[in-house]
Order: sequence, then C-alpha cells, then structure tokens
Amino acid sequence: MENIIEVKNLEKGYKDKKAVKGISFDVRKGEVLGFLGPNGAGKSTTINILATALKADGGQIKFNGQNVKENTLYVKKNIGIVPQDLAIYEDISAERNVKFFASLYGIKGEKLKEKVKEALQFVGLYDRKNDKPKTFSGGMKRRLNIACAIAHNPKLIIMDEPTVGIDPQSRNHILNSIKNLQKGGATIIYTTHYMEEVEEISDRIIIMDHGTIIAEGTKEKLKENIQDEKVYVIETDNAEKLSDDDFFEVEGVKKVTILKNRVEITCLNTVENLDKLIMTMMNKHCKINNVTTNSASLERVFLNLTGRSLRD
Repeated sequence: MENIIEVKNLEKGYKDKKAVKGISFDVRKGEVLGFLGPNGAGKSTTINILATALKADGGQIKFNGQNVKENTLYVKKNIGIVPQDLAIYEDISAERNVKFFASLYGIKGEKLKEKVKEALQFVGLYDRKNDKPKTFSGGMKRRLNIACAIAHNPKLIIMDEPTVGIDPQSRNHILNSIKNLQKGGATIIYTTHYMEEVEEISDRIIIMDHGTIIAEGTKEKLKENIQDEKVYVIETDNAEKLSDDDFFEVEGVKKVTILKNRVEITCLNTVENLDKLIMTMMNKHCKINNVTTNSASLERVFLNLTGRSLRD
C-alpha cells in the first residue's frame, strides 16, 4: 500500500528533555491509524510536528512524496486538523464558522458555499447552520469542529481526541463519520483515551512511550504478544493482607498487581493454577467476592507495554 506520510529519525527536544527520540514510521493512504501513548509519551509532540504546528530538531518527513520542510504550504493545504481543544467561534453561526475555515484554504464563491453545505450535512448539522455554537451541546460542537477541518477535502485528517467529554450518541456519530471519511478516500490519524474506539475504527496502531515507538501493527498482531497469557481478576475486601511474593510461589505466575479491592494476576495460559491462587488468598484470610478471567485485549497489550492504562 502506498504511503501518504514517511517519517525517518524524527527528533524533538524541550530544554533538557528529549520528547521524541529518533522515531520512524509510515502512514498508509486510506487507512485509519490509531496513535496511542500515555501522558508524556511524545505522542502530542509528534502529532504537532506532522500538523506543521511544531518544527522538528532532526529527521525527515515526506508528505505525498514531498519533503515537508520544503513544501510546508502544500502540506498545510492538504491536511485537516481536529484539535482536542475546540477551534470554533461561539458567537457566529455554524455556517459562518465552516465558511471561515474553508476560506483559509483559498476556496471562494459558489464552490465555498457547496463545500460548507457538504461539510455541515456530513456531520448532521445543516439544519442548525444558522445557530451559534454557544447554543450547541458538547457533542454538536465537536461535530462542528470536524466540519471546519474537512470542508477543504484534505487528503490527511489528524484527529486529536475528538470525542472527549461527549455523550455516547455523539461519540457514535463521530465514529461513523470517521468510517465514512475513510470510505471517501481520506487518511486519518486518530488519537484517543478510549481503547474501545481504537478497537472499532483503526486499521493499524502505533504505541509510543518515553519518546520512542514501542509497538506497531494491526490490533490482531499486537494481541498476539499476549496470547500465551491469561489474567485472573480476583475481587477481595482484604487486598492489604497480600504481597506479590505470596503469588510468585505458585507455578505459572508472571505478574501480580495488587489494588485496593482486587488482585490482577497474569499467568501462563498452559498452566492451570486458579485453585492454588485462591488457596493462597484463603490462607491469608482474604474474603473472595468474585473471580473473572480477562482475554487478550488492546487494553492489556497497552498495560503490558507501558505499565499504565491508556486513561492514566
């Protein structure tokens, strides 16, 4: 598959801290790329460099085969950005918002009217075109934000947590919009703190931590890394009585996480040891309230790789 972006040895630092440490990756035309990382991973810095909002200290980026440093104007005209912080004007109509942002890309006259109408229809806000965003719900504002970013038909759309703080109905609308944008030929880089969104829409995923890329591939490929494991989640009222060492004496135990009211124990799939784990807790006089087994999931992949959940 042809690439729309090629990144080689990208670097960026702030004072004494290296935020991005020589990373390389590609973005393929027509894909939805999930771009994930815990806070401080370097993800936002990388996204801002791709969006030309920041300059890299080193490395090379090509967009559609053209060097970004030498063709910044071309890149800006062909990228749409949906920022996490709303970039709309509350006191002018939805239509005027989209018209303003589309006009920045040189679209004029009848074509401008047509593109504004298409964008508002696409996000389901054409019937509210004359209303001001200050009268909109949070989800409607997010949808208007997307309309402003896509009216000029960009080849690449960067969406930075576009579903933060909105209702489930608006979230579903936005996720369906992303699928439709992809069907229309757009390439999308998508960041989020909701792993279920990544599961639903991403063709491929890149995970960053500490300024480097620590994993990339399809969700199926990433899950292969933990197919040989299972995780028991044992709920208890007395977790403070336990220590990691209590469980490592049991065959097959790889990792133990003791939380306030539950214990998460990662074990080899080939070893049946649940009875021994329960006996260990009973010997410590822990009351067991519930036992569940977690199957392979992106959340578990992320936790294994970074030591943190995506929402931490």
